[in-house]
Amino acid sequence: MTEPTGPLTGPLTGPLQGIRILDLTTILFGPFGAQTLGDWGAEIIKVESLTGDGWRYTGPFRNRGMSGQFMAANRNKRSLALDLKHPDGAAVLRRLIPTVDALVTNIRPAALARLGFGYEACRDLNPRLVYAAATGFGQDGPWAARPAFDEIVQAASGFASAIGTDDEPAFVPSLVGDKLCGLALAGAVAAALVRRERAGIGQLVEVPMLETVAAFNSIDMLGGHAFVPPIGPAGYKRVKERRPVRTQDGWLTMLPYSGDNWCTFFETVGHPECIEEFSVRDPIQRAANIDRIYDRMSEIALTRTTAEWEELLLGIDVPHASFARLKEVEEQPHLKAVGLFQEIDHPTEGKIRQARPSARFSESPAAIRRLPPRLGEHTEEVLRDAGYSDAEIKSLVERKAVGVSA
Repeated sequence: MTEPTGPLTGPLTGPLQGIRILDLTTILFGPFGAQTLGDWGAEIIKVESLTGDGWRYTGPFRNRGMSGQFMAANRNKRSLALDLKHPDGAAVLRRLIPTVDALVTNIRPAALARLGFGYEACRDLNPRLVYAAATGFGQDGPWAARPAFDEIVQAASGFASAIGTDDEPAFVPSLVGDKLCGLALAGAVAAALVRRERAGIGQLVEVPMLETVAAFNSIDMLGGHAFVPPIGPAGYKRVKERRPVRTQDGWLTMLPYSGDNWCTFFETVGHPECIEEFSVRDPIQRAANIDRIYDRMSEIALTRTTAEWEELLLGIDVPHASFARLKEVEEQPHLKAVGLFQEIDHPTEGKIRQARPSARFSESPAAIRRLPPRLGEHTEEVLRDAGYSDAEIKSLVERKAVGVSA
């Protein structure tokens, strides 16, 4: 079998080293989850249609099919271009399934079953298989067959209402649902793999996007509706009221957190009267007055520059941060010091910038081992690993059952 090392580093590492996963996902939710498993050491084979994952063509690119957004969710993978509607393409996947530990898919379950790759069919091929379905909606509910995208889920989960209001909802200007569900998917697959090692058999894992985001949102946003009957309004008042403050020369966020911290803050900035005016020692009264407190902080913030505030707040141990511009986030002092963003030479795309895996493992480090692949870049390599001869591979290409990179 071809050693799945990439052009960046040497030996494989990561807590999932030795685990093999088929990634039949597109766009962001599934690919980000699969990439996370790859960052943690699993070998990922990305199975794409002959035209490729649609995310390849979203966002800026130097070469068609290699957008920055695609590359950010598809490193540490090999690309196998496969037509699952072609009988010979389907035969390739059937040969691969017994050789892997997990299969991750966000193809709608009914469609995948029609292709012959529903859970039961795959379990028959590999009883130890962890089969993870990244769905839009739980398959036991009335919306099971609907398509889902980030905006749909933000709307239906109450997330948009939490960001805006019930009367005027607003979307987070980021695909936050896709990304947090991707992390949930990675965790679920890893947990199922642990269980398989103990029980000896695989299982079906479902991570539905709507339920995941709604549960995530409910932790702090149910508010008084966490009780039956409700004892107050939904939402989290402090979070709704929080806001950046303008300084003499920029923006800052500062968050005294305890009664003592608030007292120290108001005393240090020369407004001790606010301690009693806003009852900051009492967490319940402080929460009730939080809108007035933030109004006063906005006034006080204008008395100093951002640098002066940072020096003062650091000295009295008040949590704070100046705002990093999105286009300069790699220069944020802490992120720069820990080397989160890395500049990497890609063999076809030139120099690219990516955030390294953020989770740290002391004995089995996560790493970027393989650079994002071109469509079908590893088709021949994966097929050889599966026992196909060069003549058979050539025939599969000619019959358009598989695709190879140009």
